[in-house]
Amino acid sequence: MSDCLFCRILKGEIPSKKVYEDGDVYAFEDISPQAPMHVLVVPKKHIASLNALEQEDTAVAGRLLLAAKRIAADRGFTETGYRTVFNVGPDAGMAVAHLHLHVLGGRKLNWPPG
Repeated sequence: MSDCLFCRILKGEIPSKKVYEDGDVYAFEDISPQAPMHVLVVPKKHIASLNALEQEDTAVAGRLLLAAKRIAADRGFTETGYRTVFNVGPDAGMAVAHLHLHVLGGRKLNWPPG
């Protein structure tokens, strides 16, 4: 999608601070972090949201989770904890219509989230 912010980041049209990349996913620092670690993990394939996932996207959905695990481990948060979040739709706070997984850590995260 030519007007999708994350697709433009993936194309290199908009700069980002890369954290991780493989053939299916790209992870980068959130520009408005809500925790000391706040990374977004996005599929390279444009998928509008979790609601748009299809059976054919099973592997890439798993790759998002494995990337989140790796990022948390690389940053030393597997023992103290971290949170992964998919926001779906505007009422949940989804601001960019491209599936993305938030990976947050580095401070005590309250429950329930706001």
